[in-house]
Amino acid sequence: MARPVAYNLIKKPLEADISLAEMPEGSMGEGFFATSLNKVIGLARKNSIWPLPFATSCCGIEFMATMGSHYDLARFGSERVGFSPRQCDLLMVIGTIAKKMGPVVKQVYLQMAEPRWVMAVGACASSGGIFDTYSVLQGIDQVIPVDVYVPGCPPRPEAIIDGVIRIQDLVGKESLRRRNGEKYKGLLESYGIQ
Repeated sequence: MARPVAYNLIKKPLEADISLAEMPEGSMGEGFFATSLNKVIGLARKNSIWPLPFATSCCGIEFMATMGSHYDLARFGSERVGFSPRQCDLLMVIGTIAKKMGPVVKQVYLQMAEPRWVMAVGACASSGGIFDTYSVLQGIDQVIPVDVYVPGCPPRPEAIIDGVIRIQDLVGKESLRRRNGEKYKGLLESYGIQ
């Protein structure tokens, strides 16, 4: 896991082992640092992700441990866990999803405002897990697009935190215009989403 880096914007990075090449691109002067709007919005979005946990089984217990004081997901800007799709931007599908629940997961996804991201937590949400039966959805990517998969049965809290960090990397580097692009619209149309 990467260490957080603090920068002194007037002189140099505060930590001696951090090179200037790792600083974000931009213009630096006496007391200021200028960069692109894309990078500023990406930085703000990645450090203020509001997750919506859709937990159904044993993976949900591991997620509860992730939110506890020992692992503390709040350190990564995901302190506010919401249960209203209209206020959240990360849908965390955690655990076994029955085929009858597929339309409900899709409806929750559609109620979320853009930009929105999806994380499949655990083997069941990612691929159906050990439940290769007629009633279990063999991965939520059959009903909604998934950005990050977290493996495990159930995944440890460290794996869930790693998944959140990967979402943060994706969010921070995403272009503001990606959501209006033909590739993204084509992806949504493949799922029957306008």
